[in-house]
Amino acid sequence: MTTSQPHTGSYYAATANQDAGYPPLSGEQHADVCIIGAGFTGISTALHLAERGYNVHVVEASKVGWGASGRNGGQMIGGISGEQKIAEAHGAGAEKLLWEMRWAGHDIIRERVARYGIDCDLKAGYLDVAIKKRHLAAFDAEFERLQRHNFPHEFRLLSAGETADLIGTDAYIGSLLNMGNGHLHPLNLCIGEARAAADNGATIYEGSPVLGVERGSKARVITERGSVAADWVVIAGNAYHSLLPELHGILFPVNSFITATEPLSAALVQQMNPRDLAVCDPNFVLEYFRLSADKRLLFGGRINYSGADPEYIKKNHRPRMLKIYPQLHDTRIDYAWGGTIGVPLNRVPQFGRVAPNVLFAQGYSGHGVNVTHLAGRILADVIAGTEERFDVFAKIKPVRVPGAYRFRHQLVALGVFYHQLRDWL
Repeated sequence: MTTSQPHTGSYYAATANQDAGYPPLSGEQHADVCIIGAGFTGISTALHLAERGYNVHVVEASKVGWGASGRNGGQMIGGISGEQKIAEAHGAGAEKLLWEMRWAGHDIIRERVARYGIDCDLKAGYLDVAIKKRHLAAFDAEFERLQRHNFPHEFRLLSAGETADLIGTDAYIGSLLNMGNGHLHPLNLCIGEARAAADNGATIYEGSPVLGVERGSKARVITERGSVAADWVVIAGNAYHSLLPELHGILFPVNSFITATEPLSAALVQQMNPRDLAVCDPNFVLEYFRLSADKRLLFGGRINYSGADPEYIKKNHRPRMLKIYPQLHDTRIDYAWGGTIGVPLNRVPQFGRVAPNVLFAQGYSGHGVNVTHLAGRILADVIAGTEERFDVFAKIKPVRVPGAYRFRHQLVALGVFYHQLRDWL
């Protein structure tokens, strides 16, 4: 163990690839499409559209990937939250389309990483771990579904002993291995996709908070120093967006926090995670972990807390980490940070319109790395004239809770406590 002073803040920010340093929006601009937000949803949409030849402008309040897109666990997980509700709304005829969509984001990410040479530590391998017997039943059902659809990647159900052998802990009663899922450095993926979008002709503005959106046949996105008039506007701020009152009260901002240890020894890596898998449990107030490219343990979870104090996050996460890996008792935590994900009450991702030419997509409930990339394709398809996949989600109207926007933090705290009780049962 070294004695140097620990770092604070995001590990991803500390290890980010050099970005392009995009200028703020200035003056009156014109575009085919203006996108508000330069996280995964906005950048994915921009790249899809730029590749098709559209004149796209992206307006970001802070920096590319500044929100949850650059702060999340980096777990590339297949599936769409609320799938059962979507299937019930559309009937058996939608099963094939839903199955294709639940993996589409993975395919988009892999294709872009290869095509544009994006350095984001993309790795294959994911392990769902069971704490309760009901988790094992859910894994059995998912295993049968993978079999039924002839899933092309390795997948296996593992016993408690096999799980312990694989990830060096006896904390779990079984698991489901899926080598079609994986993990990556999310901020570097977002930075790389933004560079690819710009190389394809998109214009990106940073440091440009949007003050308003004027609606009409040509919508106008307004900032303090300029504006963009566009045929289409896409709102892609997710839990960080509060611009339009129509979107208030339909999405809850849930915080998730992550710590990163100092780099682990080769012996610890071999003992704890020799296959370099991302690991996650199925709880709502979940825990997830994986190794970074430089072999730190990135350990994350949701806690009933809305602040950003690194010392508090470390204090909360250390005992949870040590319960799984007591061998890390003397291991230093170098980084601690958090991000905010959007969770709809019914858990179904929200796609819709606030005007005929003003679209939004949000609310991925922790599946954002995958589903945001699908969302970008869906939004680009709508602008190009195809709405089949958009309608799959737009048909399911968001649940609005009166007063939820004003009291969102209090309601989230109550909701997290409620789900903690359910997780314990």
